[in-house]
Amino acid sequence: MTTLPGQATAAVDGPSPADPLELAAAWLPADGSAPGPTMTLSTIGLDGYPSARTVLLSRFDGQRLHFHTDTRSRKAAELAAAPRACVTIVWPEAARQLVVTGDVAPVTDREARLAYSARTRYLQVLAWVNDTDLAAETAAARRQRWAAFDAERGERPLEPPTTWGGYAVTPRRMLFWRGATDGPSNRLAYERRSDGSWRLEAWPG
Repeated sequence: MTTLPGQATAAVDGPSPADPLELAAAWLPADGSAPGPTMTLSTIGLDGYPSARTVLLSRFDGQRLHFHTDTRSRKAAELAAAPRACVTIVWPEAARQLVVTGDVAPVTDREARLAYSARTRYLQVLAWVNDTDLAAETAAARRQRWAAFDAERGERPLEPPTTWGGYAVTPRRMLFWRGATDGPSNRLAYERRSDGSWRLEAWPG
């Protein structure tokens, strides 16, 4: 079995914990480490159709999955209208997939600032310049604006723009998929009950 860097060797074909957050903690990077893997964030579009895009998992705090974005974005408007989402994280090299469906709430300003400071310089600059006006420019104009921002700010540490914001997903359903080359794949499906406990079912892969 392939083990991901910094993660325990928890498999869905071994003993299944009663609490899926324990298994998530074994699969996801430890809280406080660098931003985690990319994940597909699916929201309910303003037109009623599903809406999906790729974002970074900023952190998993043991209870919630955090991500950050521009508060002027389409996803921010969709979450304001319907604060529910699904995130999908795939590790092809380890034949694993985690799908989390739940309720979404904004994080504190302090948490959002800490997440910004943990971003690479490239992603910090991107948060400043990557807006609707820039998207409409030619490739050459986009590079020119990027270079102008870099020249103006130099190597000084960047503060997050006022449009920087964060969200956290509190899971209601968690699906852990594990593939195999010598047998069938399978999934563990956890559903949160009204009392906060979890119901577990084994699903075919």
